[in-house]
Amino acid sequence: MQIKNKPSVKFNAHNMKVGLVVARFNQSTTQALLGSALAALRDFKVKGPNIKVIEVAGCMEVPFALQSLAKSKKYGCLVALGCVIRGETPHFDYVCKTAQEGALRVSLDFHIPIGFGIITVNNLKQAQARGHLGGEAVAAAVELAKIG
Repeated sequence: MQIKNKPSVKFNAHNMKVGLVVARFNQSTTQALLGSALAALRDFKVKGPNIKVIEVAGCMEVPFALQSLAKSKKYGCLVALGCVIRGETPHFDYVCKTAQEGALRVSLDFHIPIGFGIITVNNLKQAQARGHLGGEAVAAAVELAKIG
């Protein structure tokens, strides 16, 4: 049974600006992640004009786009969305490590919360079952932005 991590208290974040970076690779899954992320932002009352969505080729490119958004100093938080499915080569490990470490580096270097919604799975079935995690990444980032 999957337990969804819902924020304990929903709050109104209507003035917050949020940047989302979504990878196109494994697009059916990443679009589900994006859909749940946008739904979560609506739940937090974030206004449409305060949401910036940037699409990049794949998860390797996500940290660069996050860095670009962070440098602008326009956003209260950022969210990384993507999907890496294990294959037969070690490429999976490199992509996962690069995406995670890159997002962490941007977060710490620019002192900005980043919700990590890049899922790493063994197969497409697992990926399809995790589309809701985009919303959970948003909740994590928005809650962190609230505490400063």
